[in-house]
Amino acid sequence: MKIAVMIVRILMGLIFSASAIAVLFKLVPQPELHGPVKTFNEGIAAAGYFIPMLKSIELICGLLLISGRFISLVTLVLLPITINIFAFHAFLAPEGLPVAIFLLLGNIFLAYVYRRNYDALLIAK
Repeated sequence: MKIAVMIVRILMGLIFSASAIAVLFKLVPQPELHGPVKTFNEGIAAAGYFIPMLKSIELICGLLLISGRFISLVTLVLLPITINIFAFHAFLAPEGLPVAIFLLLGNIFLAYVYRRNYDALLIAK
């Protein structure tokens, strides 16, 4: 189980880090977008702050996943992001669905493995 956790953690960390670096430093040209994907991306880009903020969070979380630090916190921070990545690819761009499924299932898997660390968060006082 330890090896599976390490593999999932490092693969997710590499995916999030590489994606964030590629976008933040414009290392990969933006592909031509069409239809709802174009509308979605234009809406997010119009805000101006959202993509840099999102990719900065992904970069920090990716590096933390690779290093094995704060994994419980990282899984909580990344869960809404991975849900949105999955939804985006499920409804708008199915060609990226395999990676989106891996990220979502990997996040759920890590949250399950570290579930005891969330006990204090689930106590109603």
